[in-house]
Amino acid sequence: MGSRTVGWWLLAAAVVLAAAAADSGEAERAAEQHSERISGSAGDVLEDNPVGRLKVFIYDLPRKYNKKMVNKDPRCLNHMFAAEIFMHRFLLSSAVRTLNPKEADWFYTPVYTTCDLTPAGLPLPFKSPRVMRSAIQYISHKWPFWNRTDGADHFFVVPHDFGACFHYQEEKAIERGILPLLQRATLVQTFGQENHVCLKEGSITIPPYAPPQKMQAHLIPPDTPRSIFVYFRGLFYDTGNDPEGGYYARGARASLWENFKNNPLFDISTDHPPTYYEDMQRAVFCLCPLGWAPWSPRLVEAVVFGCIPVIIADDIVLPFADAIPWEEIGVFVEEKDVPKLDTILTSMPIDDILRKQRLLANPSMKQAMLFPQPAQPRDAFHQILNGLARKLPHPEGVYLQPSDKRLNWTAGPVGDLKAW
Repeated sequence: MGSRTVGWWLLAAAVVLAAAAADSGEAERAAEQHSERISGSAGDVLEDNPVGRLKVFIYDLPRKYNKKMVNKDPRCLNHMFAAEIFMHRFLLSSAVRTLNPKEADWFYTPVYTTCDLTPAGLPLPFKSPRVMRSAIQYISHKWPFWNRTDGADHFFVVPHDFGACFHYQEEKAIERGILPLLQRATLVQTFGQENHVCLKEGSITIPPYAPPQKMQAHLIPPDTPRSIFVYFRGLFYDTGNDPEGGYYARGARASLWENFKNNPLFDISTDHPPTYYEDMQRAVFCLCPLGWAPWSPRLVEAVVFGCIPVIIADDIVLPFADAIPWEEIGVFVEEKDVPKLDTILTSMPIDDILRKQRLLANPSMKQAMLFPQPAQPRDAFHQILNGLARKLPHPEGVYLQPSDKRLNWTAGPVGDLKAW
């Protein structure tokens, strides 16, 4: 990058930082200036209250499907797949819960499929299909509700890399496809990519879990200057799983490193410093490239810390896209355009940057990305319920005739059919 471009952005950054640093004696005016409500229906949807709009019945499963797994390995509570655990805990005390299944709009099966962890703390998905099949067999034998719809009025939280395809490598996930028994159920999942076999129509895409209390503990004063232009910490190559290179992140992260490792505007590294959260709050743009899957907790962290997310993941389906105006708060860069990233970002008008920052400063925006304990209004738990409520009433085809069965209980890989 030429000195003229760098000089231009130093001047532009001064404008951005000056706008971000409000005078402490004008707090009320600053709050109005530096936060902006989402206009139109998206803002209304984000602030919806689901209570009174749906009722959820929670199946009482044996502890081996959920609580016993956490007791065996409490690390499940802290990884980015933990939404399945906290959603269960939230629903147990939620005002939408009903103890009468006959009045329920939705049925929830609290099965944890990401609690079989490696020594490094990564979930192994290989038993997950058997665990899920076993849980569905259990509820279909003990209660009549699954059988009357083949699961069409049931929802499951499946936060694996590729959702209910249950594999962390995309090629093998595509080969597996969604677990056949879940073909009619609504899936609540972190994975989202258009025209992909692991995202079926009607799924609700959610943010990955990022620990709210941990992020809260690392907040810095809001008037801290954003002195970093572009920030990223993470892998660029995964030599352990992709020794030849080019497959991991479809080459996008490798391209980031090769093109910008020496660029003074790009603070990018594989190091993960103790000041990681603080650094994001000092950055204007935070890179959110795909890895093995298109999503990662960086998206949550960027929004919470007011850092404009730069989303590099072609055809990604983002969390709560009907409520969060991602095009207005983020920057989308096609994977093939990564080498032009410096030009794309330095060409953005300052007014556009300031507006994105004001939208990101909206507390409702941040809250929708988090799974706090205890739950709070407009958080991710409530956004999931809003998504379920918007699907009501169920269409006529949900309820089957006694002889009309849609699911093939013996479909899928032979290994999935083994008892768990």
